[in-house]
Amino acid sequence: MNQKIICYDKDLGIEAYSFTGVSQNFPNHFHDYYVIGLIEEGKRNLVVNSQEYKLVPGDLLTFNPYDNHSCEGIEGERLTYLCINLKKEIFQPFTGADLPKFLAPMQAQTKVAEDFRQLHQLLMNDGDVEEKETLFILLIEELLQQYTQTAQSILTDEQGTIADVCSYLETHYDQKITLEQLCKIVHLNKHSLVRLFTREKGITPYRYLETFRIVKAKELLEQGYSLTETADRTGFYDQSHFTNYFSRFIGLTPNQYRTIFEKRKEV
Repeated sequence: MNQKIICYDKDLGIEAYSFTGVSQNFPNHFHDYYVIGLIEEGKRNLVVNSQEYKLVPGDLLTFNPYDNHSCEGIEGERLTYLCINLKKEIFQPFTGADLPKFLAPMQAQTKVAEDFRQLHQLLMNDGDVEEKETLFILLIEELLQQYTQTAQSILTDEQGTIADVCSYLETHYDQKITLEQLCKIVHLNKHSLVRLFTREKGITPYRYLETFRIVKAKELLEQGYSLTETADRTGFYDQSHFTNYFSRFIGLTPNQYRTIFEKRKEV
């Protein structure tokens, strides 16, 4: 059975996903939030920031914002996967102004997985608010103590150059952007820009732009914008192009994602 379920917990402000029996491969992309996920069934090849990992049931995923990652099934095995998405501001009560940084994207066979599983079940079934909050605090504290450090903010010259490119892409994502435009901004030729950007970010400037467009599209869909208007506002040249990218990156169609938030408003 292939099943994809997403819910939004309004008490904690958390998205929770449950994928069962999924064979879909996910291309290289990133999110602007933290992702905590658990492999329940199926083996997968995972690549995060150009590093390869083998995933098996019981492994916990810990992605930082902008960690680029892709995964594909091994020998046709189907994936059953639970995850929660955590916006960066959720960590402020725990860490203050400093954002945590997970030192590795995978925690193999960790005991924290059981605490995650319990919290995820409560989120998916709209469990008791106090119990959800308590388990959430305990889970975050465990993750912070065992697997993170405070993110460094010092940039090298090359990192500063790529940061300028990212800033431009994130500001003008709703427009057509060419490599030539980006080259003029940072005074590099196309070869040097693509090589430097890909080495630093693990993805090409074009893939970064497409991924950021999906990030903004999610925000618009959550606010109730139509698929047509969302596609137009985020720089996709038509709704078909938008739907194709969204489904590949998120694992749900834009309409499926939008429906979740329509139901939330009705409650």
